[in-house]
Amino acid sequence: MYRHRTDAVVDDRGDGPPLVGLHGSLMDRTMFVPQTRALADEYRVVSYDLRARTDRWRGPYDLDDLVEDCRTVLDALDLDSAVLAGMSMGGFVAVRAALAFPERVEGLVLLDSMAEAYPEDEREEYGDLARGVRGADRMPREIAELSADLMFSERTHEEQPDLVERWTDRWHTYPGDAVAAEIESWRTEPGVLDELGDLDVPALAIHGEEDQSIPPERARRTIEALEGRMETIPGAGHPANLERPEPVNDALREFLAEVYG
Repeated sequence: MYRHRTDAVVDDRGDGPPLVGLHGSLMDRTMFVPQTRALADEYRVVSYDLRARTDRWRGPYDLDDLVEDCRTVLDALDLDSAVLAGMSMGGFVAVRAALAFPERVEGLVLLDSMAEAYPEDEREEYGDLARGVRGADRMPREIAELSADLMFSERTHEEQPDLVERWTDRWHTYPGDAVAAEIESWRTEPGVLDELGDLDVPALAIHGEEDQSIPPERARRTIEALEGRMETIPGAGHPANLERPEPVNDALREFLAEVYG
């Protein structure tokens, strides 16, 4: 799919050094539109749909499978290496990609993500969520709305209700089994925090100050292990790059200039 149908699952804009965006659960490649618009005049900005947003959404699959998908995307686009920017689940994949093929990862950007495992109580909660959508033709509206409450900050709900509604409406169209398989791909995965000392790669964490899904202190532990730096985005929740694109784009631009000189 990724090798032979890139037009269907990949956005590829600009001609400069490459930045590849990996979206989080429930999101899709369009979540990186604000970054593409801001950066494609200087960089080649790529984003692609992970399995759950394609016609290959059926599980089971795991993070290792998604890492291999990432490798295939790089191959299909003739990218020898790139900076990987992963949001949430996409960050789980990006970190593991850096461990699997470090020579192809010029830098890591973790957007509201982490490298540690979920605590047992949260694993159980996400298991309940997966069971709640499994078998449904579409993700139930009430679960989509509950997800929006968890994902977006209070400020975003107040100031950008159209953004919240647009994504909530989109989530309501997803096949329930696609969402369940997506959650199960990472829900019980062991963390890789202890392996990060093996990496020698520039790293940046960008994290919403009001993120309820992955508290900022988890990202801080990850970026300390990577010996990188962290930018906290006030007023943003889990998808900080959508909620507050300007400060996120500024941080990305500075980091990319450091990586690519």
